[in-house]
Amino acid sequence: MFEVVPRQGLVVWVYSLKQIKQLRHYGTVLYVSKKMKYVYLYLDADSLEATAARIQKLRFVKAVEPSHRGELATTFGDQRTAFTPTEEDEEEKKRGAERARH
Repeated sequence: MFEVVPRQGLVVWVYSLKQIKQLRHYGTVLYVSKKMKYVYLYLDADSLEATAARIQKLRFVKAVEPSHRGELATTFGDQRTAFTPTEEDEEEKKRGAERARH
């Protein structure tokens, strides 16, 4: 049967973008920032530390950081409907409507 393998992102800061193809051997390249010169790799979580150590030893690599995306809360459903306008919000809305008429 198919088994889900936990994966995690790895941010690799590089000096030059010429060697991006070499990073494909270590994981899946999701994003390359040409302006800021970093590569976002996606790889298995169990081999993250060993792979990060190997990548750090490459000549063109400036720094390696694990992604913290998995640690962030991604459920925002209840927060969207929780907003209730205050009296100040209502007054600002009225002032904006008056300014628009003039």
